[in-house]
Formats: sequence, C-alpha cells, structure tokens
Amino acid sequence: MLNEPIPSRTPRSSRWRRWLAALGLLLGSVSTVGATAQTPPPPAWSTADMPSQKGRIFLVTGGTSGMGFEDAKALAAAGARVIIAARNAERGQEAIDRIRQDIPAAQVQFERLDLSSLSSVRDLGRRLGASLPRLDGLINNAAIMATPERATSVDGLEMQFATNYAGHFVLTAELLPLLRKSDAPRVVTLSSVAVHRGTLNLDDLQSSGAYEPMTTYAQSKLACLMFAFELQRRSDAAGWGIQSMAAHPGVAVTELVARGPGLDSPQGRQWASHREHYQTAAQGAIPTLYAATAPTAQGGVYYGPTGPNEISGPLGLATVPAIARDTAAAARLWELSEEITGARFPQPVPTRTR
Repeated sequence: MLNEPIPSRTPRSSRWRRWLAALGLLLGSVSTVGATAQTPPPPAWSTADMPSQKGRIFLVTGGTSGMGFEDAKALAAAGARVIIAARNAERGQEAIDRIRQDIPAAQVQFERLDLSSLSSVRDLGRRLGASLPRLDGLINNAAIMATPERATSVDGLEMQFATNYAGHFVLTAELLPLLRKSDAPRVVTLSSVAVHRGTLNLDDLQSSGAYEPMTTYAQSKLACLMFAFELQRRSDAAGWGIQSMAAHPGVAVTELVARGPGLDSPQGRQWASHREHYQTAAQGAIPTLYAATAPTAQGGVYYGPTGPNEISGPLGLATVPAIARDTAAAARLWELSEEITGARFPQPVPTRTR
C-alpha cells in the first residue's frame, strides 16, 4: 500500500510536487501524544524474528498484492493458516499459487470480500462464523487511494470511506465473536502518513460538501487510526481480550497509485520520480507483521518506519497526530459509524459501585 501525505489547498500540480517537502515540515510539528508510555520495538526487527504462528488463524484483507500479500506470505511461512480476503477470485488464486511456490506446505485460502459492500462484508462474517473455530488475527489492510472523482458504494457511502474504513469497521464487528474465542486475539488496522494532513469532519464523513481526492483519503485513514485506538479502549472496558494496534508502511511501492489517480496522472508521474526513496512492499509490511505477531507488541500503539518523514527506515513508534488521541471525537466517530453502517459491537457492562 502506498500511503501518501496529503497536499495543502493550492493548485493540484504544485500541491503534489511539493508533498515530500511539506511532509517534512509537518511531521516536525506533530507531537507524539502518549508515546512516552510505550515501548519502542526493536528497530531491526524482521520476519526472521517472527515467532512460530503454527496453529493460529489470520485473515488479511487485500491480500492479493502489495503489503497484504507480503503479510499473508510471511504469516504462512511462520506456520499460520491464512485467509486472503479480496474481491477478485482469479487474483486470489494467483496469490495462493505464488505463496505455495515458495512455501509448498502453506495453509492459505481465498475468500471473496468487497469491502465497499456491507452485504459482502456480512456474508463473509457469516461464512467464517460457520466454518472457523476461532480467529487469532485480523489485519485490516485493503485500501483505495485518491480516486479522481467522487464515487459512492452500493450502500451510498463515499467510496474511499466505504472501502478503507467503514468496511473494516463492519468486518471487525462481524468477526468479533470469532476473535473472542482466541486465547490472544489481535486486530491490526492500517493507517497512513497522510493522517498528518487530514482532518476529521464528523459533519461530513462522506465528503459530500466538497470532494478532494487526497483530503478524503486522509480522512478515511485518520478514521482507521482512531478506530484502532478506540477498539483497544472498548476491549479493555468490556473485557473482550483483544489487542488492537495500528500500523503504517511509510510510502511503499505497490499498485495503489496505479489504481487510484493513475500512473499517467500528475500525481502518478511525481510518485514515479521518487520511487528510489520508497520502501518495497515487503519492507512496508514489517510494522504490520510486528504488531500482529511479536510478543512485545502493545495494544493501543501505532507502529511504522522511523526514517526521515517516516517515509521509510527502521521500525519504531509512529507519530500520532493530536486529533487521533481525542477520545471524545473517537467515541463520536464510533457512534456515527454504527449509525451509518448498522454494525453493532457489544456494549460494555457498566461497573457497579458499592
């Protein structure tokens, strides 16, 4: 997945040309709210450090390419049973074949999932609920980015909001019963360096008043980050036993630009001119895999690369924008998400006082 920073409101061509420089200035002004209470991961951590995942079951959305594919491959190599959930069955089979070329004994399967369709999400939840004994890890990875024109899903939601955030919100709710059957369930939700230029407009989550492709992308990824933190708070309050983390890959070379603004767009050409500074998909997957498997990973933490502007570099604690620590805003986002999607998480039982 390529997670791009969001440009300021200047003409589009100049916005994109200056995004790398602007990101550097921006990240220098963002505080790492809450990071002092968190333990940084080993900077050199790699898939070679992953403990055995034998007997564990993971679901990875968008696992047919990019970081999702790398997640699925690494988990399978560590002995996990991996479910790749994506839209295209042919690409799903190709991903499975590629994994089995390197890992002949890989336990990997494909399940169809269109995150922009809430009925598709619920169908997957029902199928897995009837076929799995439990789910040990959910990686909310799939995304689309900066689609040039505003489009809506079959449910009437703005397409980036629907795919990147709302679909994963509902999927997590649907799979919560399976996750709670695990001894140590984890949910890892992918965010982006774009959150540092994003805002959360609770009055217009669908970007219906004004649509700017990268602004809308950033808002969807900020919502993902806030969801990851709020899920941990609610798990703690309700005793769900879930560790919920967020991760971002920096900027990685994947298909996200080609499928979003397009390689022939000004954005695509600018992206291509800086490819040597970006991470590979395998490198971009490291923060997610650490969060999903490392014994030292912590719930409620945001992991990512720590090089200049967090575009690439060693693993560490990612910079958290202050809005993502706003618990009142996160609670309201959660409530609105339930209203918009019809998803329902179990309500925490209030603690009685004597």
